[in-house]
Amino acid sequence: MTNRNPVVLLHGLGDTARLFDQLCDYLEQQGRETRRFNLIPRWGGVGLEELARQVASYVDATFPNGEKIDLIGFSMGGLVARYYLQRLAGLGRVSRLITISTPHRGTRIAYLHWNRGIRQMRPGSDFLQDLDRDSEKLKRIPFTSIWTPWDLMIVPAASSVIPEARTVRIAVLAHPLMVRDRRVLQIVEQALSE
Repeated sequence: MTNRNPVVLLHGLGDTARLFDQLCDYLEQQGRETRRFNLIPRWGGVGLEELARQVASYVDATFPNGEKIDLIGFSMGGLVARYYLQRLAGLGRVSRLITISTPHRGTRIAYLHWNRGIRQMRPGSDFLQDLDRDSEKLKRIPFTSIWTPWDLMIVPAASSVIPEARTVRIAVLAHPLMVRDRRVLQIVEQALSE
């Protein structure tokens, strides 16, 4: 049996931590400790770097120095998680990363908005290019990316595919349903157990 680290969950654009109610209930039934908090502001008014600094502060304030955690990021939360891991020494604190419907290669939907954090999610943005320069760092930990080909927020949906991750494609009808679908919950639990 693997170590059962506390699981920290990072929500997506416009969401709050309540998005994870069902996923947290499921994981807690499996005997896992879950933690979540609200990234502020939630509508992309600041850069994703600032949101990642919030994650770093939360982890440092919540868990004893040296305690490992597992990290789950939904949509934008997955990019925030990557910045934390790749730029803010999060690899020293995180044992596993799971992203769900995260636009690792950007989303064309981001062209419809001008907020800084949303612009960073455009395909080819400086932010994404910077993360891609040393994305091989992510191979140091088990990394799973779960995505659906029917995602209308991540366009193209295959933007969630990243070579550094074990990729799991699952047919779920809509972006927000990805954190509620029973099959996804089971895949998350399995990835946390590896």
